[in-house]
Amino acid sequence: MLGRKGILYAMLLPGILLTFIFHYLPMIGLVISFQNFKPWLGITGSEWVGWDNFRTVFQRDDSLQVIWNTLFIACAKIIVNLIVPVVFALLLNEVRQARFKKTIQTLVYLPHFLSWVILGGIIIDILSSKGIVNTVILPTFGIDPILFLADGSWFRFVVIATDSWKEFGFATIVFLAALAGIDPSLYEAAEVDGAGRWKMTWHVTLPALVPIVIVVATLAMGNVLNAGFDQIFNLYNPLVYEKGDIIDTFVYRVGLLSSQFGLATAIGLFKSLIGFIMIIAAYQLASRFANYRIF
Repeated sequence: MLGRKGILYAMLLPGILLTFIFHYLPMIGLVISFQNFKPWLGITGSEWVGWDNFRTVFQRDDSLQVIWNTLFIACAKIIVNLIVPVVFALLLNEVRQARFKKTIQTLVYLPHFLSWVILGGIIIDILSSKGIVNTVILPTFGIDPILFLADGSWFRFVVIATDSWKEFGFATIVFLAALAGIDPSLYEAAEVDGAGRWKMTWHVTLPALVPIVIVVATLAMGNVLNAGFDQIFNLYNPLVYEKGDIIDTFVYRVGLLSSQFGLATAIGLFKSLIGFIMIIAAYQLASRFANYRIF
């Protein structure tokens, strides 16, 4: 007999097996980053070049620009996707009509479940030179048309804003759960002391949210080099490569389109190592400042 714990461990086996097959076995391919890889020669027959691919990564001007673009976009997304859900959760928490509150929640959750293939097409149609923004909205206010998806600076703004619009509703769930766990007696005591809604929010609600905000912020550091491949791939074009190209899209073009497999793998390995270090650092920070631990 396996016993109670044995049965639970057995239930984990399918997940462990899938993780091993699709996440650990492919790591054998990392050796390509140290080779001048030729598909027809395979891993065993390709020329070994040592650290040459990594040197090339840091010597190319476009590589350094791509790393900076990734850091800028990813960090901006982390900050915006932390502030907006917190503010929205605080506002939604003040709504007293349950039906209206649930309707708003449903509406803001919906974009999270749509793929960037669908949303990308919608955004391109809206923000293009012939879209509703440039042909109707901006002329109404006397503003000249703006090339949102053809100007690098505007493209970054569009990427950050649309990502927040898609995800802030779903991210709000975490903060609403934290708000639901606040002891009502704290609000009652504050009301007895003469505090209004603003004072209650400032002195009761926000302090109660601080631990979960710290946890979410520190764990998000592990994604500091994940700027959103699917979003940018569906929105960008050669006109915005200089400020909109990120590591993942760069790897796609270098590896799959230009067949520089060794260089692309080296860039991907560099990103993975930085992400691994950031995840460990984030976990230590969450454990220290928010007492958050997985094991």
